[in-house]
Amino acid sequence: MLATDTEVFSALGDATRWQVLTTLAERGEGSATVIARALPVSRPAVLKHLQVLDRVGLVGSRKVGREVLYSPRSERLEATARRMAELAAAWDTRLASLKKLAEG
Repeated sequence: MLATDTEVFSALGDATRWQVLTTLAERGEGSATVIARALPVSRPAVLKHLQVLDRVGLVGSRKVGREVLYSPRSERLEATARRMAELAAAWDTRLASLKKLAEG
């Protein structure tokens, strides 16, 4: 099931999750241990944040031996960005209509 835009925004609204996702985007891929070393949070905390990001489709994972490697998934973020652009365009149209009414 695809996460809603609200769920994606909620996931991205947490500063630590944003740092986790940014760290992954910079590295391309990494384990919870590697990500935790780059951030001021524990490995268990990073794992919890990765679970949330995975649930909304912003990261994916693959097992390599005993280690789980996480990587960013741009598709969901791009879909959310497209939706935001659609909303912005709709608001621009509404505001232009209001301006026209106000000036007329």
